[in-house]
Amino acid sequence: MNSNKFILGLIVNPISGMGGSVGLKGTDGKKTLEKAIKLGAKPNALSRTEEFLTELISIKSKLHIITSPKFMGGILLDKMNFEYEIVEDDVFKNYDSIYESTGAYTQTAAKKMIQRDDLKLLIFVGGDGTARDIFQAVDKKKPCLGIPAGVKIYSSVFAMNPRTASTLTMNFLWDEIPLKELEVLDIDEEKYRQGKLSSSLYGYLLVPFAPDYTQRSKLGSPSSDLNNQERIAERVVQDLEEDVYYLIGPGTTTKAIADLLEQPKSVLGIDILYNKEIISQDVNESKILNKIEGNTSKIIISPIGRQGFIFGRGNLQFTPDVIKEVGIENIIIISTKHKINSIERQVLRVDTRSKELDKELKGYYRVIVDYDELKICEIK
Repeated sequence: MNSNKFILGLIVNPISGMGGSVGLKGTDGKKTLEKAIKLGAKPNALSRTEEFLTELISIKSKLHIITSPKFMGGILLDKMNFEYEIVEDDVFKNYDSIYESTGAYTQTAAKKMIQRDDLKLLIFVGGDGTARDIFQAVDKKKPCLGIPAGVKIYSSVFAMNPRTASTLTMNFLWDEIPLKELEVLDIDEEKYRQGKLSSSLYGYLLVPFAPDYTQRSKLGSPSSDLNNQERIAERVVQDLEEDVYYLIGPGTTTKAIADLLEQPKSVLGIDILYNKEIISQDVNESKILNKIEGNTSKIIISPIGRQGFIFGRGNLQFTPDVIKEVGIENIIIISTKHKINSIERQVLRVDTRSKELDKELKGYYRVIVDYDELKICEIK
């Protein structure tokens, strides 16, 4: 190995995000994973990692990567012909299936990697649960950067997407951006599935930081937003069309619409509204497509406070297939003034797991921020 090469660590949680499209709101725990598989969920973290690595091909000759075995990094790096070495430990000796990946594997690999004095940056692929595992193993001993692949991605230790992660990595390797202590957050999945969002701060990681490439942690809605939400709901209800399927995204801002119509709404799920009645609650991708295929449909969505994401964070049921079936022109964005003002430069974000669709979604959109007030915001 050339001593002049940059040493990177790479840990992939290959099952991360599998619970998203099937509406499970996470993939923590063996039972949840088994349920996700039965519902037809497919792994996506490796494709996210490949997207990241593709952007690094131009500097491949300058990199040496330490990684976990098999599905946690080794197979992909071998396929893409990167120079790498595998972390060795007895915990991996029976690791033969992608579905056997655990947080213990992540922590073991991370602890091994940070023993290297020459490790420049540890990159991990997953969601908030993976970030917790990395924090528990690394703390602030080495710089880390998350590539978002999970359902829950509320921590600020993640890049916006795999492409911005590659930019952050290269800029950091060339000493062009600083490190910053950023939050590791996670939520209680069981409470989340019951419609209760309870997040906790677990600690901080040292992360390469650039405002345009690193996401911010999630900001909740204050109680003072209630009147604003109600006025937005009045505007939306007034404009509802007959015989149109409205896919109502998660959050308290969208829930105000159902409340005004005196209809039940899952706060953290996606529900289908038809002729002012909720006809399906907490639906997954397949149920959405079965209902809307060949019919006129629209999406009503609200961005995540401070992060600005409208797709790709906590609502993976809005898959590329669903968004394409609905049509970009049929996306209705709503936000309270407090929430939109919390988003840096009021720029909205998308991370649909399709870079082609992400590009198509770029542009300027109307955002309903009050009964008689709109803002024009850009999706970048």
